[in-house]
Amino acid sequence: MNFKEELTEYPILSSVLEASEGLGEQVYLIGGFVRDLILKRPSKDIDIVTVGSGIALAERVAALLGPQVQVHIFKNFGTAQIKQGDLELEFVGARRESYQSDSRKPAVEDGSLQDDQNRRDFTINAMGISLNKKDFGELVDPFDGLRDLRKRIIRTPLEPGITFSDDPLRMMRAIRFATQLNFDIEPDTFEAIMAMKDRISIVSMERISDELNKIILAKTPSYGFKLLYHSGLLGIIFPEMIELQGVENIEGKGHKDNFYHTLQVLDNVSETTDDLWLRWAAILHDIAKPATKKFDKKVGWTFHNHEEVGARMVPTIFRRMKLPLNEKMRFVKKLVRLHLRPIVLTKDNITDAAMRRLLVEAGEDIEDLMKLCRADITSKNPLKVKKYVQNFDLVEQKLKDLEERDKLRNFQPVITGAQIMEAFGLKPTREVGEIKEAVREAILEGLIPNELEPAYAYMLKIGAEMGIKPIA
Repeated sequence: MNFKEELTEYPILSSVLEASEGLGEQVYLIGGFVRDLILKRPSKDIDIVTVGSGIALAERVAALLGPQVQVHIFKNFGTAQIKQGDLELEFVGARRESYQSDSRKPAVEDGSLQDDQNRRDFTINAMGISLNKKDFGELVDPFDGLRDLRKRIIRTPLEPGITFSDDPLRMMRAIRFATQLNFDIEPDTFEAIMAMKDRISIVSMERISDELNKIILAKTPSYGFKLLYHSGLLGIIFPEMIELQGVENIEGKGHKDNFYHTLQVLDNVSETTDDLWLRWAAILHDIAKPATKKFDKKVGWTFHNHEEVGARMVPTIFRRMKLPLNEKMRFVKKLVRLHLRPIVLTKDNITDAAMRRLLVEAGEDIEDLMKLCRADITSKNPLKVKKYVQNFDLVEQKLKDLEERDKLRNFQPVITGAQIMEAFGLKPTREVGEIKEAVREAILEGLIPNELEPAYAYMLKIGAEMGIKPIA
């Protein structure tokens, strides 16, 4: 099969051909770019393998393209990179690899194209396309990767046990590609993942989380989590999520399977946003249900305070999984803590004060919080779902009206601690905090507007009730 016509869309490849002829070396497109070209998926990363020096080839290509083109060289890896427009070309020499059992870092030596294809993770990533003059555009496919693409199968080029033992991260990558492409994992390959799952322990958590995040960002991330669960990998890398699985029954009363509920919430959120951290909030919103689960003979199963316990679990999980501990983590923690609050607001007797408090606590994240709450509706009863959605529509409109009227999105009481100390001649003490909190509560309850004159008068009133006189 020849892809000469498809390659005309990438004129830079003619420079690669010219450079390789000047060096007298064979050169090929390889890996993900070839796969995506066949699948007609957009790809900006072009991997090029040469039977020679990847660095020398990159430097020659850059010289042909002009003095404005820079080559980024990575000597430790024997690779070089050129950026041209929105394309990123990576050059590497063909190589063979051998592994030690306690490391996923291989010993590397120069090799042939066949050696290089043998070391690839999956057949669909082991295909090459010639950039040589004699057979430009010809597919080089020793492992029937084209067949596997057509059958939508993830399969290793060599015996899967060897492939995954050599580099256990490939088990995560198999599930990631299956999720992104909506492919099946070939049975022998999946059985090898199940058998080799414990080898994932030699892989750094940073690399594992990077693959997990790519699964989470897929169109239907639940598919990847189910593969992780059934392979046994999920129990190793994310044990808290495994705890969600299962239904317990006592006296004929059972609760829903919170693992599959969580996956449904994740898919629901994924239909509305590409934001990784909102998707993480969906994953963790019920993470503390196993820890808070209790059986009450009158009401059945309860999970009291699971939102607060779950919020406290977020930093621990992020730290262990080497996820960022910055505002991203705080965003997830906030949404986990608040995810039940909008549901409470759907009741008829909810006051404006309760809505003000939610607006203040959610701040700029109120829209994301409402997306999560809508996604949390997973009932199989369409009438129940319709009722919840209508209630959320009303709540959102009330929140919008209240925000426009009271401007609470970035709420700060107009009275500060410094003003209180100055008014009463106080040093930083407990009384200052109590007066400030009383003013804040009065504003949120709608007793006074968040304006200086009425708030100042209320401050003096609270001080008088506490027996504190203002400075004359």
